[in-house]
Amino acid sequence: MIPLAVEEVRRLAPGRLEARAGEVTGVAVDSRRVVPGDLFVAVGRGREYVDEALERGAAAALVPDDAFAALAALAGEVRSRSRAKVAAITGSVGKTSTKDILAALCRPHARTVAAEAGFNNEVGLPLTLLAIESETEVVVAEMGMRGLGQIAALCGPARPDVGVITAVGPVHLELLGTVERVAEAKAELVAALPPGGTAVVPADEPLLEPFLRRGDVELVRFGAGADVRPLSFEPPQLVADVLGTVVELKVPFAAEHHARNALAALGAYAALGLPLDGAAEGAPTISFSRLRGEETELPGGGVLINDSWNANPVSMRAALEYLVRRAGGRRTVAVLGRMAELGDGSEGFHAAVGAAAAEVGVGVVVAVGGGDADRYGGLPAASPEDAAALLRELLEPGDVVLVKGSRVARLEAVAEALAGVPT
Repeated sequence: MIPLAVEEVRRLAPGRLEARAGEVTGVAVDSRRVVPGDLFVAVGRGREYVDEALERGAAAALVPDDAFAALAALAGEVRSRSRAKVAAITGSVGKTSTKDILAALCRPHARTVAAEAGFNNEVGLPLTLLAIESETEVVVAEMGMRGLGQIAALCGPARPDVGVITAVGPVHLELLGTVERVAEAKAELVAALPPGGTAVVPADEPLLEPFLRRGDVELVRFGAGADVRPLSFEPPQLVADVLGTVVELKVPFAAEHHARNALAALGAYAALGLPLDGAAEGAPTISFSRLRGEETELPGGGVLINDSWNANPVSMRAALEYLVRRAGGRRTVAVLGRMAELGDGSEGFHAAVGAAAAEVGVGVVVAVGGGDADRYGGLPAASPEDAAALLRELLEPGDVVLVKGSRVARLEAVAEALAGVPT
C-alpha cells in the first residue's frame, strides 16, 4: 500500500486510534491477516480483536465511528495518490470471473492489483484500493450492489477509468423490484466514469440503452456482431475480433459463459491501453476464484462441477447448459439449491430453472432445501447433508455432477462431501 501517516489516518477516519508507529503500510479488517505495519480497522465485532491485531505487529488499530465511511476515506486517499488506471467490473452474472480473466491478461504487461475473490462491497472494494502501491499501473476492481446508489457510492473512492457491465438479469429483486431497476443500478458505473473514460457493455441488453447516452464516454460493446465479438471458440482456443484486431487466446476453460466473460475482459484490456498482440501471454494463467465452476475428478471417472458460490436464473441456465456439454453423453446430475432475493417472482423463476434442466437434457435433478427449490422438480433433499447422503446412493461411475445454488443454500458442503464419495 502507498503509506499513510498515522495523523492522516486520524484526520480521514474519526474514531479511537491506537498507534504503535508513525505510518501504516497496509490495511486489514481480519486480525488473523495482520502483518507488521498494517492498520487494523475494526469492522463490526472487530473491536474485540484490537489487542490481537496489535500483538501481531499492527502499526495502529482503529475503532472507527463509521467503519464503511472510514474504509472509503482511506481507500480514496490512497487512490488519489496513484496514477494507476482503474477498471471496475459489475454485472448480474460473471463479474468475478471477468475480473479474474482481466487480471490475468493484464499482469504480463502492467503492475496489477486485482480484487481478491469476490471482494466487491463496502469493505471489499476499499481493501482492493488499499492494496495499491506506488508502482501499481492497473487496478481491477469488482463492484456488487443490492440496491440503488450502492455502485455510485463505491465509485466515489475508486474513481474508475473503465467501467464494465457484464450482464443485467433478475437479481436482488426483493429490493429493486424489477430488472429495469437492476439495469439502472448497474448503470451507475457508467455515470461515474470521467470524461474520456470507457464503458464496456453487452451488445444485447436493451435495458441499458437509456443510460448509455453520454457523449463524452467511449462505448465498447461486446457480443455477437459487436466491437468485441467472438469468431470461434473451440476449447482451449478462443478467437475474437477486438476493435478490428484478431486476438487468439489459449484459455483454461470450456464453458461458453466464460468465453463471453473473456470478451468483456478483452474490451476492458483494450480500453486500458494494453497491447492486443500480447493479450495471449496471460491467458494460460487464468484462474477463477473459489466455488465458481471448479472441476474435480470423482472416483469412478466422474466429474464434479462446484459452482456453489451463488446463483440466479441466468447463471443457473448457463451452468445447466455447460453441464450437459461437459458430460459429452455421460449421465448428468444437477444438485440445485434455492436462488435468493428474487422477490415475488421467486416461484416462477425456480420453476423456469426446473424446466430448463429438463429442456437441456439433465438426467437427474436433486432439489435441496425445500421451499421454492421444490419447483425444480426431481428428487427432494431437505438439507445439504441429506443431499450428500442421497448422492452417495445415487451416483454411478462416470457421472458428471453440477452443484449450484445461492450462498444461503450452503451447497459447498455437498461438493465437499462428494469429493470423497466412493463408487
